[in-house]
Amino acid sequence: MVPTVMPRTAPVPAPRGRIGAGFLPVPHRYHLYLAEACPRSRRVRAAVALLGLTGSVGTTLLATPASYAALRRAYEAAGHHYDGTLTVPALCDTWSGRVVSNHTPDILDDLAVRLAGRPDLAPPAPAAFSSAVRALPDPAGRAAALELLERRLAVRPYALGDRPTVADADLWVALLDPAVLPAAGPHLRAYVRRLCAHPAFGAAS
Repeated sequence: MVPTVMPRTAPVPAPRGRIGAGFLPVPHRYHLYLAEACPRSRRVRAAVALLGLTGSVGTTLLATPASYAALRRAYEAAGHHYDGTLTVPALCDTWSGRVVSNHTPDILDDLAVRLAGRPDLAPPAPAAFSSAVRALPDPAGRAAALELLERRLAVRPYALGDRPTVADADLWVALLDPAVLPAAGPHLRAYVRRLCAHPAFGAAS
């Protein structure tokens, strides 16, 4: 029987290595383990495609005993007080066979800046935007967050301007939550349709 992946923040010290700090930014060196139903994995999948890294960073969706076994070996090789939980997304170094990091913000930053050389596609998001995206899963703060984001998308086609960036992966995945999208306004709904038609996001939907 295929074990169940539990995408979450691990209760033990998590691998927090960085590409460029002990791990060279070499094409075809890194591999990502992701889970189909994991929102963070969908963010990373969309970012990999958006950054043009699909040909140089391998990905495995956990679905078979062999894929779980491979990820388990990578965690064991990392030596971080492994507790048996397979946390994803996990960025792995194929040279050493170990997990580099399972911290999604670090992974996204390293993919954009270190591997793709595209910091322009991962600019810092305004604090108000980031706070609104984080508030979307919470029913108490959802209405105010949707109102702010609706106004923002009324004057620009994408989260931060005229072209999609890594920030769009964050907002897109948050809006796809079936508890969130029905409450979204017309500009946000059009935004979701626009991204779903984009090759990078459509492949991860």
